[in-house]
Amino acid sequence: MAEKEFFTFKGKPLVRCGDEIYYGNMEDEYVIRLQIKSKREENGMEIADKVAVQLLCTDPDLSPRKQLVKTSEKKGLYLAMDIADIWLERALAHKL
Repeated sequence: MAEKEFFTFKGKPLVRCGDEIYYGNMEDEYVIRLQIKSKREENGMEIADKVAVQLLCTDPDLSPRKQLVKTSEKKGLYLAMDIADIWLERALAHKL
């Protein structure tokens, strides 16, 4: 069976399901979950307005509450992806 190809951002998988976006490899120790909390209309397109950014530990033995390492809310997807990449890079380098 062929491995499924995902979109990537800075070399890491980026997967969207509805208003949730997962950034990072689920086989790594940490991933980012971006939740689009609100949208606005601009030039006939829906644009993410408020985005919750969460750094999650992928350890399945932890409770969902303990899997959450960091959280923040950003205005717009660009700022959310910017902080998501920084958090993920630091977490994977074990510099929390």
